[in-house]
Formats: sequence, C-alpha cells, structure tokens
Amino acid sequence: MSLPVAETYVAAEGPHVPIENWTEWPAREALSRMGVPLRRRVMSWVVRLGLLALLLWGVLQDHVLHGWGFAALALGLLVCVAGIRIYFGTTLDRRLWPSLGVLGVLYAVGAGSQLAGVHSPAAVLWSVCAIIGMERLPLLYGVAVSAVAMGSYALATPDDPTVVALTALGLPVVGYALRLDEEARGAGFRLLAQERAARRAEAESAALAERARIAREIHDVLAHSLSAQMVYLEAARLLIERGEDRQRILEQVVAARGMAREGLAETRQALSALRGEMSRIEDFLRESAASEGACLEVAGEPRSLSAEAGLTVRRVTQEALTNVRKHAPGARVEMRFTYLEGEVELWVRDRGGHADAGDLAVSGAGYGLLGMRERAELLGGTLEAGPAGPEQEGFVVRLRVPA
Repeated sequence: MSLPVAETYVAAEGPHVPIENWTEWPAREALSRMGVPLRRRVMSWVVRLGLLALLLWGVLQDHVLHGWGFAALALGLLVCVAGIRIYFGTTLDRRLWPSLGVLGVLYAVGAGSQLAGVHSPAAVLWSVCAIIGMERLPLLYGVAVSAVAMGSYALATPDDPTVVALTALGLPVVGYALRLDEEARGAGFRLLAQERAARRAEAESAALAERARIAREIHDVLAHSLSAQMVYLEAARLLIERGEDRQRILEQVVAARGMAREGLAETRQALSALRGEMSRIEDFLRESAASEGACLEVAGEPRSLSAEAGLTVRRVTQEALTNVRKHAPGARVEMRFTYLEGEVELWVRDRGGHADAGDLAVSGAGYGLLGMRERAELLGGTLEAGPAGPEQEGFVVRLRVPA
C-alpha cells in the first residue's frame, strides 16, 4: 500500500525524518513571540546584552583597534543588530532568500572582522549565524548555514582542536534545541486555537439545534391543534350543506373552539417546556386519556424524563389521539405507558375501523405519523404504527425513546 506524500521518508541509516520537515518552515506560531512569558523575554535580553558586553570587552582587551577602527566596530555592531532584527522579520514572513541574504551579511561582517585581526567578533557572529539558522530556517538550509559558519569558525580558530570541534558541533545542537522548544510552544497554541474554534462551532451547533427544537415544538403544537380544528370545522361545513339541525352544527363549532383553546394551552406548555418547566408525563397522559375517554395504564418505576423525551411522548400521544378522532370517531382507546431500562414505551390502540395506513400516515397536511416517526428518530428511538392485526380491528401506535 502506497503511503501519502506526508508519510514519505528519506531512505538512510538511522532515524528517518520526513522529507517535508527538511524543507518546511517552522510553524508561524513558533517563529513569532506569541505566548513567550515576560520573564523568558527578559532573560533572553539579559543574555544578549551580556554576550555583547563580553564581545566588546574581548575586543578592547585585544588592543587591535585604533582610531577609525572603533568607528568600524560601531558600524559593524549597528549593521549586525539591524540585520538580526530584519532576519527575525523575514523568517516570520517565511521569505527564504532575504533571510539567507541577511545571514550572508552577518557572515561577511564576521569574515571582515577575522581578516582585520579581530577574532572575537568573527567567532561570535559565526556562532550566532549557526544558532539562529538552525532555529528559524527550514532544516535543510539551517544545516547548510550552520555547516558553513561552524566550518569557518573551526578553520579560523587556533584553539585546542577538541574544544573547537565540540563548539562547532554543540552550537548547531543548541539552535536545534531552541527550534524544538519553539515548535512545541507553537503546537500548543495551534491546539488551543483549534479547541477554541471547536468550542465556537459547538456553541453554534447547539444554538442551531435549539432553534430547530423550538421551531419543531411550535410546528407540532400548531399542526396538532389546527388539524383537529379542521376536522370539526369540516364536519360543521358538511352538516350545514346537508341542512342538519342547528344543535349538531353547534356541537362541532364548540368542539373546534375547544381545540383552539387546547392549542393555546399547548403553546403555553411548549414555551414552558422550552424554559425547562414541564408537568409530569403521567399527569399529561391521564389528562389526555380522560379527555378522550381512553383507558390508561402506567407500568414501571416512574422517573424524570429529559425535556426532549417528554415532549416527544406528548406530541405522539396528541397525534395518535387526533388520528383516532379523524379516522375512528367514537372508538374505544387503550393507552399504556411503560418505564423500561434506559427507555420508555408508549402504546396507543383504538378498537375502531380505519382507512388504510397510507392515508393515515399523510393526514394533517403531510405531518401525521411521518412527523411522529421523524421526531422519535431524532432522539434515537423508534415508532411503529399500523393495523392491530389481520383479524383485529383498530390501529396501534408504539413509541420507544431513550430516557
């Protein structure tokens, strides 16, 4: 199986380093000073100023400079300070050739100092080139810069070869250690930024889910209430067309008004539920059963339900009873609510005749059982609805939701 490019490795002895790591810049967070503690920045400046003081002290102790030589030293010092500052900016912007050009200027100043007989500045500048090259450049170029700088240092320094070799090998390692430390800091900031982005996305997703829940609750209340009112008003219209007596028409209108009043109460209850205020599910089922003349049985150990589960049971109950009024008016209704382990079950059955299940499923302007099933599935539950059996009359709705 072929590996993606990011997993391709250099075929060499020893530890394998991804090819991309040799040519990639350190992360921008690592190249910046983002998140560097104040005490560390202060210590860095103390070290830099200390090294500069030692450098100047060593030059003065050599008694090599006279007259204009001090002016040349001051000019070289300004060039180097400005160059290092520019180098930090070009590497932050990940501009390779300007960065290498700045290091070339620093190297040239060191070489000029060496040719002028001032050895200390040359050694320091070449050491600085090796360290900051390994620290901030792509690794391939950092190794090349370190090799040139430390090679020049080794050739130009007449000290003990062992000390020179250790210095030439140790300073690039110091630069690489600084690189790893800054990359670790950069990785921490990237993870922090990703976590914040994930939290923002999670908050936005939660807000969208809450809006969807509110819209669903309002839709369900209106769908149930208006659908039931349409049943009674349609019945009243048919009675008027047939010339039925006034009392029967009045009964249908009064029933529609009652459904409107019930819809208003349900809307208020839905708003209370969205605020986390909701009556016990058993009380709601008993009221619903009493209003329809249904028989209710509650089994299992009662417990509190989540707002989503409680609302789902309520809406399915309302829709099932509305379907009974539509398709089997006057039929005997049986209801059973059971607390199971990790879930609850609602069972509603009527003993009347029905139209086929397809008509029932799309009643209520396309909502009906399809809407109940969708609501159950949103919670990870199931809803089954269909005829009671081949030799039995009536229709059965069975809901199971986690709770």
